[in-house]
Amino acid sequence: MSSLFAQYDPGDFFDEMFSAPGEVRPHYRLLLERSERLSSEDFNRKRQIAELSYLNQGITFTVYNDKQEGTERIFPFDLIPRIIPRQEWEHVERGLKQRLTALNAFLDDIYHDQRIVKEGVIPEEIIRSARHFRPEFMGFNVPKNIHIHVCGTDLIRDREGRYLVLEDNARCPSGVSYVLESRMTMKRVFPQLFSRYGVRPVDRYAQDLMDVLEHIAPPGAGGDPTTVLLTPGIYNSAYFEHSFLARAMGIGIVTGEDLVVQNDRVFMKTTKGLRPVHVIYRRIDDDFLDPDVFRPDSLLGVKGLVEAYRKGNVSLANAIGTGVADDKVVYYYVPDMIKFYLGEEPILPNVETFLSAVESDRKYILENLENLVVKSANESGGYGMLIGPKATKEEIGQFRSLIEADPRNFVAQPVISLSRSPSWCEGAMEGRHIDLRPFILCGEEIRIIPGGLTRVALRKGSLVVNSSQGGGSKDTWVLDGGKED
Repeated sequence: MSSLFAQYDPGDFFDEMFSAPGEVRPHYRLLLERSERLSSEDFNRKRQIAELSYLNQGITFTVYNDKQEGTERIFPFDLIPRIIPRQEWEHVERGLKQRLTALNAFLDDIYHDQRIVKEGVIPEEIIRSARHFRPEFMGFNVPKNIHIHVCGTDLIRDREGRYLVLEDNARCPSGVSYVLESRMTMKRVFPQLFSRYGVRPVDRYAQDLMDVLEHIAPPGAGGDPTTVLLTPGIYNSAYFEHSFLARAMGIGIVTGEDLVVQNDRVFMKTTKGLRPVHVIYRRIDDDFLDPDVFRPDSLLGVKGLVEAYRKGNVSLANAIGTGVADDKVVYYYVPDMIKFYLGEEPILPNVETFLSAVESDRKYILENLENLVVKSANESGGYGMLIGPKATKEEIGQFRSLIEADPRNFVAQPVISLSRSPSWCEGAMEGRHIDLRPFILCGEEIRIIPGGLTRVALRKGSLVVNSSQGGGSKDTWVLDGGKED
């Protein structure tokens, strides 16, 4: 076995590369063979090339402390790719398309007839109390009847290797820029290995996203709609991605002060005067979009934007109100949505979930806090979460009080033994837990970037993969087929 992997222990988990100690999975054999030619020094030189590439390109993210002061860091990147065989990916792809179709049907329903509530599939109180439900948009018809244009659905694999859905990100999912940059870096660092594997490309993402945005342009835009990306600004944690995508699509990147609404139409300020804007890919949450409608103290949005949206003069991706589908309590009901709207069984199951809003579930949660993962319904990035087996008595007590005070705001799940992948950590190859965030685009058709963002918990023993909590990423190789598949 390669010296890089000679001491590698897959442990008592589903390991992506090894089925048992020394037994490599078929689609990783070529990687193992090629690694036999590398010494630790060779591998470290390649790591330095990758890190320098990230540094030169400014591939960063921002971590905020308790005082909301931001620290910008280079995004950690591990050189051992995650490899997914063709048939395995086809299963995932079918499940993701099914899920997004159901979520879009759900959003259209709850903002119109609410059949799913009337027929008793989802309690009305769950929808009404969802933080991001926008009752003021009841009856509003979104362009082309698509609410979620860009979705990032987080997947994990359990001890048996089954793919499970951990959560859906239906507002402003981040991370696709790291997918695209990681791929370019891997092509530079391992050009021969990459070409031998027959990896499906990811470089069409920007064009596919542009196709989606142009698809939802208002009828009055003509054949050449003006599209912009609306960002909170340079201090946002995902600003690198905002600028990256705007550049890749060849569109303008703007802040709220760059836009103005006149006669219910949106214009961009330019050195040559005002230019009409027809489509906005917004990376700002609903609350900050328009101070006339949502938060009056917001300096990030555009006064009058919502009225222009209502009048059909500008389209937004994603639509206002999609955040209700992000709610971790609503997530519990997605399998029921698939059955209700599509008449199908879910291809990708949810992680088993308990709702503290349900009395019997709440009793179970409170009696088993030390064995469960508890999540706030609307937090993200690894925040607002209790991992029971690793929590102190004080932390468990705090969450007990929070659940009792606001049961609607919490769900609980068993601790899943996330799959692991070999990662280079502290001078040795060690197993680290990973997840996968594929990016799904919905326009004239549903398109999915092959693979997506594999996030890795670089801290030993950690199950939290978020970059803000010490996580990094890997390139994800989906194979076209052939002998290496």
